[in-house]
Amino acid sequence: MSTPTVRLHRWDEIALEKVTEMISRKIVTGDREMLAQIYLKKGALVPMHSHESEQMTYVLQGALRFQVNGEVMIVREGEVLLIAAGTPHQAEAL
Repeated sequence: MSTPTVRLHRWDEIALEKVTEMISRKIVTGDREMLAQIYLKKGALVPMHSHESEQMTYVLQGALRFQVNGEVMIVREGEVLLIAAGTPHQAEAL
């Protein structure tokens, strides 16, 4: 059986997965990439971590405080943060 070359996904048809009391998500995965909608309640902390792939975070609503390479930055609605592969980072929902 071969892998389909095209797959259509609808966010409203993807089940919301509860990660913690403060964090939920919807995920679409491919063979080498992942796209996630993350829902963070104010005060939610995504602990320090890194991954093999780079990460692009687009904030639709609210703001996140990121710590990346010892630098703290606030990412607000309409902004996109690009984090290089293998870079440790954490985020807090403001």
